Amino acid sequence: MTRTASRIAALLATVAATAAAHATTVAQRRFGQLPDGTAIAAVTLTNTAGMRVTILTLGASVQSVIVPDRAGHFADVALGYPDIAGYVAKPNFFGATVGRVANRIAKGRFTLDGKSYAVPLSDGPNSLHGGTKGFDKVAWQLVSTAAGPTATVVLRYVSPDGDQGYPGILTTTATYALDEAGALSVDYRATTDRPTIVNLSNHTYWNLSGEGSANGAMGERLTIPAEAYSPTDATAIPTGEFRAVAGTAFDFRTPRVIGDRVRDATDPQLRYGRGYDHNWVVSRTRTAAPRLMARVEDPASGRVLEILSDQPGIQFYSGNFLDGTIVGKAGHLYREGDAIVLEPQMFPDTPNHPEFGSVRLAPGQTYANRIVFRFSIAPAH
Repeated sequence: MTRTASRIAALLATVAATAAAHATTVAQRRFGQLPDGTAIAAVTLTNTAGMRVTILTLGASVQSVIVPDRAGHFADVALGYPDIAGYVAKPNFFGATVGRVANRIAKGRFTLDGKSYAVPLSDGPNSLHGGTKGFDKVAWQLVSTAAGPTATVVLRYVSPDGDQGYPGILTTTATYALDEAGALSVDYRATTDRPTIVNLSNHTYWNLSGEGSANGAMGERLTIPAEAYSPTDATAIPTGEFRAVAGTAFDFRTPRVIGDRVRDATDPQLRYGRGYDHNWVVSRTRTAAPRLMARVEDPASGRVLEILSDQPGIQFYSGNFLDGTIVGKAGHLYREGDAIVLEPQMFPDTPNHPEFGSVRLAPGQTYANRIVFRFSIAPAH
């Protein structure tokens, strides 16, 4: 081998070693099985900074997200269960992919192309997150995993025609990816063989001080860059109004401590849901690329979560119905206000509100929702 060839070989070896040192990894294990015997897998994505994310094939769900704080201490910031039993007994949408239609459909009814459809009531008089057996409660197929500069896992679910009352065979994929910069993304894609409606989102409960921690999530500072929100009736169905946030408890255009006004009983909107459970109107239409939908900062730990998406709305739920009857992964009870949910999506009950836009999907089209959960550390104030 010539001296030049030797140098090239050495250089290539150095490049390969450097790439390997900065490669994310993927590990798979059995998580348990459903009552019908279906096996559920857990796939863990890890980057070289030590951030670890575990995804379940049940509900294409985020089971854990382990990230460092300002002092370098790691904690799991996503609520969930340590084993399959909890997800079966009391799922609560922990970390789940929700659909076919996330959020609520008034009275479980909608009209599509002149035909009326009824879907199961699962939230009082309304349908919530796809019905009584939505995408969160089914086993998704593990399609592929990959390591490298970005660790990925691809999951697929084929929802049959008539599933929970929805028309058309809907083929959905959820691609989770973890990069070296501390960003976890999920790309939802769906196609159909006949006209239907689709509105997917992710329902992870976040507590940046650590799931089950005594601090809860009400001391975290939230920013939502929205000029308006969607007021609702007493059953959490939007009235159709786009109400300005200015001068209200819904104004998060600048960072605000969540707990400052979450129990403001003078606002009937907060009385309806025992806190926040509303859609913020970040824009009126989808965008070509993800943009900032919300930012959460935990002053104590320094952890920061930025949520980006190409959707026009984000549902903010302040964990109002966590009632202390759920024991989470660290053996702590989950109580009211112990976590928050931020779901980028189309507006709730869009099928019954033409002024909101459309969630109609036709053959030949591809539904898409890209969500990015970007983690970082804020300096001490």
